[in-house]
Amino acid sequence: MRFSTNFKPYVLLLVVGIFLLLGYVYFSFFSERLNRDIPVDEDVKGSSPSKPMVRSRVWNMVSPEKLLYKQPSVLVGRTDVVTVTPWLASIIWEGTFDPVLVDNIYKPMNLTIATTVFAVGKYVSFLRDFLETAEMHFMVGFNVRYYVFTDRPQDVPSVNLTQGRHLSVIQVPGSNRWQEISARRMEIIQTTIESQIRREADYIFCLDVDSKFHARWGAESLGRLVAVIHPGYYDQTRANFPYERRPASMAYIPMDEGDYYYGGAMIGGFVEDVYTLTTVCRNRFAVDAGNSIEAAWQEESHLNRYLLYNKPSKVLSPEYLWQDFKAKTKEVKVIRFSGVVKNYAEVRPNV
Repeated sequence: MRFSTNFKPYVLLLVVGIFLLLGYVYFSFFSERLNRDIPVDEDVKGSSPSKPMVRSRVWNMVSPEKLLYKQPSVLVGRTDVVTVTPWLASIIWEGTFDPVLVDNIYKPMNLTIATTVFAVGKYVSFLRDFLETAEMHFMVGFNVRYYVFTDRPQDVPSVNLTQGRHLSVIQVPGSNRWQEISARRMEIIQTTIESQIRREADYIFCLDVDSKFHARWGAESLGRLVAVIHPGYYDQTRANFPYERRPASMAYIPMDEGDYYYGGAMIGGFVEDVYTLTTVCRNRFAVDAGNSIEAAWQEESHLNRYLLYNKPSKVLSPEYLWQDFKAKTKEVKVIRFSGVVKNYAEVRPNV
């Protein structure tokens, strides 16, 4: 087959240009898809705000030259615990990361970590210890913005914060039922992300105020969506997990399903991923309320349902959520964050 001798050079240039344009469109489309998170649950759709959630974010794991740290090994390490989930998310235990290396990678990124805490009613009495111990152990050397939600702003203690750390007090209504306070937490975090946090932070951790920090909690905990294994159930089978088992509830998990039992005292991750989580859980709360259903453990039940089908990208061991009344076990080498012993009859509006 012969080509016509009348074939013009500009036609060839036009064909090449079309192919280049198609290649650019193809690459741009798939590059965008590969660099964004695609939610698993159908009811996640439409949960992102119309405005961009966060500042431009391009982070690489860059280690400074000539940084000295212990050589890692593929043969030597923790053998008494599991350090990776079946979906290949890391489970963070003492001995699974090098704090010197982690800090030198993350601190130059100039990240800001939002930290929300609810100090409603008499729970404001726990706030001083929470903040003072956080200043000693939580994300030391990072920019941190505390968001304190309380119905008693006048009782928020004055705590000396180090450079780059700030505290905002946001007034919220009180309640005669602690269950209602728990149920509203997802909604309040969601709306505050929309109105304020999305412009001020890269990551967010939502923590319980009736807790104290005891040891390092650092950048090893950062991830797209971060959950913590509940200290009361890390050695149990799913049959013993206190999931919501009533099919009528939006938090329902069947008996033959479940990965871990996650603690509701910690939710973390990218601001936009936690926004999606809180939006979905808030909506499910509303559906249950409309059907006169209250999940077994309120927000914790809805959290576990969400994380079952939207797997966390990083899982924190019970080191990051212990309980003061529990003795330290052989697996838990370090207690980093722990719920304090308290008399619920004294601090809760109802028991």
